[in-house]
Amino acid sequence: MLYQLFEFLNDKYDLAGAGLFQYISFRASMAILLSLLISIMFGKSLIKLLQNLQVGESIRDLGLEGQMEKKGTPTMGGLIIILAIVVPTLLFARLDNVYIILLLVTTVWMGAIGFLDDYIKVFKKNKEGLRGHFKIVGQVGLGLIVGLTLFFNDSVVVREFEKSEVNELVLQDKAPVYKDVKSTKTTIPFLKNNEADYNLLNPLDEKYTWIIYVLIATFIITAVSNGANITDGIDGLAAGSTAIIVLTLGILAYVSGRIDFSNYLNIMYIPNSGELMVFSTALVGATVGFLWFNSYPAQVFMGDTGSLSLGGIVAVFALAIRKELIIPILCGIYLIELLSVIIQVSYFKYTKKKYGEGKRVFLMSPLHHHFQKKQIPEPKIVTRFWIVGILLAILTLATLKIR
Repeated sequence: MLYQLFEFLNDKYDLAGAGLFQYISFRASMAILLSLLISIMFGKSLIKLLQNLQVGESIRDLGLEGQMEKKGTPTMGGLIIILAIVVPTLLFARLDNVYIILLLVTTVWMGAIGFLDDYIKVFKKNKEGLRGHFKIVGQVGLGLIVGLTLFFNDSVVVREFEKSEVNELVLQDKAPVYKDVKSTKTTIPFLKNNEADYNLLNPLDEKYTWIIYVLIATFIITAVSNGANITDGIDGLAAGSTAIIVLTLGILAYVSGRIDFSNYLNIMYIPNSGELMVFSTALVGATVGFLWFNSYPAQVFMGDTGSLSLGGIVAVFALAIRKELIIPILCGIYLIELLSVIIQVSYFKYTKKKYGEGKRVFLMSPLHHHFQKKQIPEPKIVTRFWIVGILLAILTLATLKIR
């Protein structure tokens, strides 16, 4: 909103300082500051409200140290994160940007699914929450919206030009000649020729490629959102890990949206993707501000309201900047947490069927509970997971040059 307002004031009245809003770096800085303030200030009030409403987490005794002490801690704290993302984005981002619109829709859509799940658990006293197939329907619905928009929307393009021409004209401070094309290409890490085309996955006519793309987008959104949901098991783990992931995605979006950086790094130039840096900083500020209350010992839990929306955002963000194949590296924390559950359940069922007694690979899943069972203090587990997340983020950024 403010971008359009100050653009009008700058054009009509040449207002001093109005031109600052043209710069993504300035608006991104304002977004992270405002989101921090909102999450900290609003968070305190929301926690009091949740306590008064007795919106407390019901804890199942799993025999973990300090676990039962968390019983009654307010949940649905993801509302803090959602508000601290949406307000700064509405104020400082360009609202005519298709990528910004998609991420706002994702935030609210997945937040609504998570809120409904938390509501059923807390107010309906149903520990199972929203039935699994309803969650899947919601995730598939978002996958359809995102996949179809990214595939068919005329604003979602890749800008192509001759590399030699770009190098020469950038040095001369001149604008190169280019063309914006609809493309089904994505980025493959670690390869010199780092682009792959979804058309190659289609054995039929190219006009059916959209079906494959939508299916893949839906799978990614479902997998990543569930991975984030499972990661949210101990204080600060999901919020901190997501902040690292989204900051990295914001950097990738910024370099993909600049002709000089994308040309130097030999990556796709995606017009208007740099605007996502504003959204990413708003999310980083929201999650860091949320950690003020969610760090050990937590005063509030984000619940599915927060974890599902964060996972959905990460997935859609990666799809928007055509870096979805980097997700297994960047979101390694989500991945290993999700795989630990799949491995544990699958192995238990297999051994029970074969030997009559179920056996386990881990002491408990998800993986963070395995380390809790080994008597490692919760804050140390979280800190070590964050360190691994930072290393994975560095490796992800290194893929831009490691080929």
